[in-house]
Amino acid sequence: MLHKTKGIVISFIKYKETSIIVKIYTEKFGIQTYIENGVRSSKGKNKIALFQPLTLLDMVVYHDTKKEIHRLSEVKCLYPYNTITVDIKKSSLGIFINEVLNNSLKEHAENIPLFNFLLDSLKFLDQHEDQIENFHLYFLINYCFYLGFGPENARDVVEQLYDHAFPVNDAEAEQIQKMISSDFGTLLNIGKKMRLKLLELLLVYYKIHVENFGDLRSLGVLKEVLE
Repeated sequence: MLHKTKGIVISFIKYKETSIIVKIYTEKFGIQTYIENGVRSSKGKNKIALFQPLTLLDMVVYHDTKKEIHRLSEVKCLYPYNTITVDIKKSSLGIFINEVLNNSLKEHAENIPLFNFLLDSLKFLDQHEDQIENFHLYFLINYCFYLGFGPENARDVVEQLYDHAFPVNDAEAEQIQKMISSDFGTLLNIGKKMRLKLLELLLVYYKIHVENFGDLRSLGVLKEVLE
């Protein structure tokens, strides 16, 4: 049956000579896998751009609950990025966010609030310049609420990290509390050292709650480009 849905590309792999198998987080069906034929041929080379990670899509898809791999009927760009693809800081943040999503999006079910949060977050990154260096911290704090382990306050985070041998000092706890209680993008008056420490603590918090979350390969680049 044909369905209209929006989607966020997570990853793709090459399949046979000219095709790809692409993983997309959809508004209507959660994380799904699709096969797209001919996009790596000379006739389809421009279409491959639609399947780069984090591309926002409008789609018409064939969906059969009995199948693990589905097909696309129509696909077009929902929102073309203006800055993420050309700004080194934003592109590095995008790669990081993509890897977080790849390691944590597992449900094959509709979750419109989560989908809208991801869509709005990516548009925010593309459209804003202020406080971009802290975007990933706010993203991680907000995202975990949609995954079901959002903390009521900083103490929740501190106690869980302490139980896993990761102590949090008062200054770090204060910044975590500020992010929990503030709107996305609110000014954080912190330096690079504190930013890296908060990122480390939040990633440990994710590893506690998300099975097989693992280490992120993009972390090294992110640390280099963010001041």
